[in-house]
Amino acid sequence: MDVKWSALGQVLVVSLAVSVVVVVVFSLGVTALSARRTVRETGSGGAGALAAATLCFAACAAVVLYGIYLIVPQFH
Repeated sequence: MDVKWSALGQVLVVSLAVSVVVVVVFSLGVTALSARRTVRETGSGGAGALAAATLCFAACAAVVLYGIYLIVPQFH
């Protein structure tokens, strides 16, 4: 058995980077929801913060669905 260490390293780096990006984007979504709540308590609409949170959560969902697409061979 021959292990391709460079390919394994590439998978490690890419998966680590994508994981960090997804966590950061999700955290930004949670922060935007918190900002919306704060803005709504002061009497404003907060539509921009809601749009930002929705965009962040949609991006996270897209990354997760793409990962599932890559893993499950019946989807190809």
